[in-house]
Formats: sequence, structure tokens, C-alpha cells
Amino acid sequence: MNSQKSGRVVVTGLGVVAPNAVGVSAFAKALQQGTSGIRFQQQLTDLNFGCQVAGTPQVTQEQIDQYLTPLQQRGFKASGMLYGIIAGKQAFEDAGLSIAPKEQALEDFGIIFGTGQSGGEKFREAIHLIDDAKVRRLGSTSVIQTMSSGISAWLAGELGAGNMVTSNSSACSTGTEALIMGYERIAAGKARQMLVGSTSDSGPYIWGGFDAMRILPTHYNENPEQASRPFAADAAGFVPGSGAGAILLESLESALDRGAKIYCEVLGGAINAGGHRGDGSMTAPNGAAVQKVIRQSLKDAGIDASEVDAINGHVTATGKDAYEVMNWSKALDRSGTDFPFMNSFKSSIGHCLAAAGSIELVGSILQTQEQQIFKNNNLNVLHPEIAELVDPAKIPNETITTKIDVLLKASFGFGDVNACTVLARFKD
Repeated sequence: MNSQKSGRVVVTGLGVVAPNAVGVSAFAKALQQGTSGIRFQQQLTDLNFGCQVAGTPQVTQEQIDQYLTPLQQRGFKASGMLYGIIAGKQAFEDAGLSIAPKEQALEDFGIIFGTGQSGGEKFREAIHLIDDAKVRRLGSTSVIQTMSSGISAWLAGELGAGNMVTSNSSACSTGTEALIMGYERIAAGKARQMLVGSTSDSGPYIWGGFDAMRILPTHYNENPEQASRPFAADAAGFVPGSGAGAILLESLESALDRGAKIYCEVLGGAINAGGHRGDGSMTAPNGAAVQKVIRQSLKDAGIDASEVDAINGHVTATGKDAYEVMNWSKALDRSGTDFPFMNSFKSSIGHCLAAAGSIELVGSILQTQEQQIFKNNNLNVLHPEIAELVDPAKIPNETITTKIDVLLKASFGFGDVNACTVLARFKD
């Protein structure tokens, strides 16, 4: 164990707003059944996108009314912030915590809730108003809806957080990075509870750049549920998605004192970067750094590679899928039938960008709790390079029940940044 750690950290609350479900129980069922949240988007057709499918959460007005007052909803256009507010409050409620009284903030409770960018639609509205010399019509919430730390600041005010409150931003690694940062703060004795997670806006102003890069699939506009194909020989690019995931981390001592339910334990984690060196670049991972972050996370957790039962990979359904599996195999020194079970939730939710890590962490924690590997959709033929490394049975296309004592969750993001965490079935 790292000498700077002073205590164990567990998960006591979850919240999620995903393309295939809103709420933890509905999300668990959707992943178990392989329910897809990828749908045709008429707006993308109207705007002449090549890829006209995406994963957008289906949030109802009733759900919005549950978490935002009518006054708060006035002029509210930041979809990512909405998703984060709902997921964050769900996790807080799920943990059985009480909102701070108005007189004093909760000094042992903090928030690290990240995003890539916030309020694309609100920013667009603001630009047009300013260009039309109507700055007075911007409204009082345009700043908080468009600033990156708006989501953590909003949740801090709603819940009364008095410890560290911040928003991190590291592309697709954001959510996993947030969890590790929150874990480290509690393990170091600087907080008792940390609400961690990440969120990402929906819409063309977020997804347009990726469509322009031609890394999204364009041949599934009439069959959206088939578009995202991680691990597959015919993977054709990642499907953009959006949403938010939230995890309430807590010191074991605090959780036991409260009699809180415990989903799993966080044993450790690591964050690094490839520096755009070797085979790394702004858009491609440095394989040596990927392998190193996996090994570092195991060392931090005090876990041997042979103890890993499952992996929830980044695996985006691009030409880099086989490369990622190879790096896992090298980092763990495991292959064939000895390789851990592995899956990617992107087959049913798409790639939710800054929200990917946190949404997938919620799913990974549920796998640990349910002792199941949720199915990989659209995996008709395993990529031949993956099949050479791993027994196909280790990447199941149906949900299976198996022993999961240790699960690794990793995210690898644009900018050549990496994060990997070690989750374990809780044993008192």
C-alpha cells in the first residue's frame, strides 16, 4: 500500500444518466440485456453529418422537474449540466446522505465532477445575442451554464459541499481520473466523502469535430443499434454519446459508522500521460504509457496481475481496439484462456466522451456487485488480431455470471492521457 494512504475507500452511492437508461436499476437491467441507447438523430441529418446516429439520454420532463425547480429551468440549455445534476443528486440520495443545513457546509464532503466543455447550446445562444447587441438578454445563468466548473459548483450549492469542490477535464479519461482523485483525497484523510463523476453535453456542437475527422461510422444511419461494434472485425468507428455518471466515495470508517450499503471497494489507481512520444499523439495512445498506467494501478492497489478477474476497457470500436487489448495482455502478462474477462459498454451507449469514464465506472461497479460480465453487443466476428491474443470466450457476447473479486477499469483519452482504477468486491 502507498505510504500516503491512511484508510480504505468504498462506494456507497451511484447515479447515472445514460443513453440507454436513467437511474441505476434501469441502467443495470439495460446493460444486462444489452439494450442499446443509440438512435437516429434527425438534427444530424439536417446538418449534413456523415454519422447521423448517437447516444442521447432520454430524460423526461418529470425527471427534470424532480431535480430542478421551474425557476432553475428558465433559460436552461446546458444538457451536460442537466445530466450531471441528476446523476450527482441520485448518487448523494442513494448513499443516504443529508443535505447540509443552510447555516454551515459539510466540511468533510467534497466534489470532483469533470466535463470536456459545458453548455454548447447556451454558448451558441449567447454568441448570437451578443452579436445582435442584445447582451442584456443573456440572463443571469449564462456564465454558470458555460463555465467548465459549473457542474461541480451547482452540485456544491445544492448539497452543501464544504471540502474540495472542482471540475477536472482530461477528455475521455475525465470520469476515471475524477474517481482516482477523489479516492486519493479520502485515502489521505483529507475528506470523508467525495462525490465524483463526469458529464458531457449532447448535440452537434460537441460531436461535429469528430464527424469532420471521419472517425465516426457512416454506414449505420438506418440501423443505429448496430453502429457501435467494439472488439469486432468490422468495427467502423466510435458512435458519439453523452450523459453523466456519479459515484459517492466514502471512507470505510464513515460508511460503517452510518450503516451505509457498500457497493464495492476502491483499492487504488493511477494516472499518467504518454507525452505524445513513441507511438502516442494528440489522438493516439502511447502503448508504453498505457501499459505503465495499468501496472501502476495494480502496484498502488497492492494487487498482482494474476488476481484480476475482469476488465472494462476503453475500447471504442475503432482500429485501435486490437492495440488496446494487446497492451492489456502485455501489462498483465496474460493471454489466451488465462486472460481476464473483458467488455466494453460502448456497444450499447456509444462513446460518451468526457462522461464515458464515469458512466462506465457505474456499470463496472454494478458488474462487481452483480458478479456478472455484461454482454458485448454487435460482436459477430472477433477482430482477428484480438482472437490471436485472447480466447474468444473471454470477450462474451452474452451476459455471464462469474466470480469477480477484482475488476480493472481504464480510460484512455485524446491528448495521450490515461487513467486506470482497481475495484474490488467488498470484504469486511
